[in-house]
Amino acid sequence: MNCADFEILLADQLDGTLPPESGLALEEHAKSCAACAQLKADVTGAVAFIERVPQVEAPPQLVTRLLFEISAGPSRKLVKPSLARRLFGPWIEPILQPRYAMGMAMTLLSFAMLGRITGVQVRQLKPSDLDPVKVWVATEDHAHRVWDRGMKYYENMRLVYLIQTRLKEWSDEQPEQTATAPTAGSNQK
Repeated sequence: MNCADFEILLADQLDGTLPPESGLALEEHAKSCAACAQLKADVTGAVAFIERVPQVEAPPQLVTRLLFEISAGPSRKLVKPSLARRLFGPWIEPILQPRYAMGMAMTLLSFAMLGRITGVQVRQLKPSDLDPVKVWVATEDHAHRVWDRGMKYYENMRLVYLIQTRLKEWSDEQPEQTATAPTAGSNQK
């Protein structure tokens, strides 16, 4: 017998359910193992101490209060579930699990975001609108439109920059030409 088996059998011996042959093996192990002998002495002393405590009778008010709580109080829901839970309990319990509820919420949020991106109005949503091919085509179309708008904005900014640069060059050349023009005109006279 090892120490783990000793601990298991010691609980049975204290309960009085241990067969006599196992009791002998238990006693022999306690004689050979000092740690198990000490454990047996400690557990026997603790059980003897607990047995000396007098039995306490529950006050009648406590019993009445417990019965009220179970039959009509706030904890009645735990003891006697509602009619809906009794009728739909086996089917609705998995749906009420936090993981499933969060999964459903995330699915709805994803569809709402896809609808927002593709421009589908929720009031106009039909089951055919949830076709993955239609969703993909609408998303791709929207992405191309955003890309085209960005490129158009970039090209327009580039054109505006080129025009402003050319105008600045011309305006810088204008004072130079006017400054050099009178000197050229005076040479001609």
